[in-house]
Amino acid sequence: MRLRTAALVATLALGSLVVPLAADAQQAGKVPRIGFLYPVSAALASSRTEAFVQGLREFGYIEGQNITIEWRLSEVPADRLSELAAELVRLKVDVIVTGGTPAAFAARKATSTIPIVMSSVGDPVATGLVATLARPGGNITGLSLVSPDLAGKRLELIKESVPGLSRVAILVNLANPIQKVVLGQTEVAARSLGMQLQPVDVRDPRELESAFAAMAKRRAGAVIVPFDPIFFSNRRRIVDLAAKSRLPAIYFDKGYVEAGGLMAYGPNIADLARRAATYVDRILKGAKPADLPVEQPTRFELVINLKTAKALGLTIPQSVLFRADHVIQ
Repeated sequence: MRLRTAALVATLALGSLVVPLAADAQQAGKVPRIGFLYPVSAALASSRTEAFVQGLREFGYIEGQNITIEWRLSEVPADRLSELAAELVRLKVDVIVTGGTPAAFAARKATSTIPIVMSSVGDPVATGLVATLARPGGNITGLSLVSPDLAGKRLELIKESVPGLSRVAILVNLANPIQKVVLGQTEVAARSLGMQLQPVDVRDPRELESAFAAMAKRRAGAVIVPFDPIFFSNRRRIVDLAAKSRLPAIYFDKGYVEAGGLMAYGPNIADLARRAATYVDRILKGAKPADLPVEQPTRFELVINLKTAKALGLTIPQSVLFRADHVIQ
């Protein structure tokens, strides 16, 4: 089940031309084996896998030469994630790198001894994955996707961009533990801004059409789409449904905006995947996950699609455009 995108293979081929640095963690004759568990397809995860491979290369690790990576990339339900995590444990990998909160939980269920590096999870403390950010404890550490004020910032941006906005829907997958945390944070932010929040729970892609129909029926003026593997895997469909419903939407990841969504505000997830290689290197050199603090994002990207804004009849204020990192004309 070793999946690779053509882009990833090409990247590795270029990497083979580089003379690798000696990785201190390698024992004589032993090549470290890394498991990479992500519940989206290889094509959709390509920017993140390439970033992770680039991060490893910066520490002198070249796949096929002095490191082996067991890729487990597939759009699967939570119970299948547990099977894939158990498979990586049977392969006796040295480290498991996960993407998304469900994958981190699957890896933790599969092993309490193999180090786990989270490359992109929601709030690992609130969901119980780690004890604290500073001292995670156990066999898990890595990078969080969220910061305390992220939900409020996203609401402020969409409110500032949509005149007279008072009712906002939020797409949530409450089967994903982090979604309950995100929903709670967004509810607090909505109250502080005098807005009515309308949660719509979607746990299966087949529910997306009825979800947007419910938003229209409840007269939502916009929709928030937070990070979730199910949503990301169906981002083009979600963008199309938002356009069909004439609902301005703010997303977590710029991939939605590149697919035609209105705007996105969040961390650069590919950069988080690259940073995960730092944790892998330190663990291979003897560090314990329990002693490596979990990082929170400090840089966020605002991406706006003006073509989509025009189609919705919106004029994005200059005060918002000035803050944008990238504007699609």
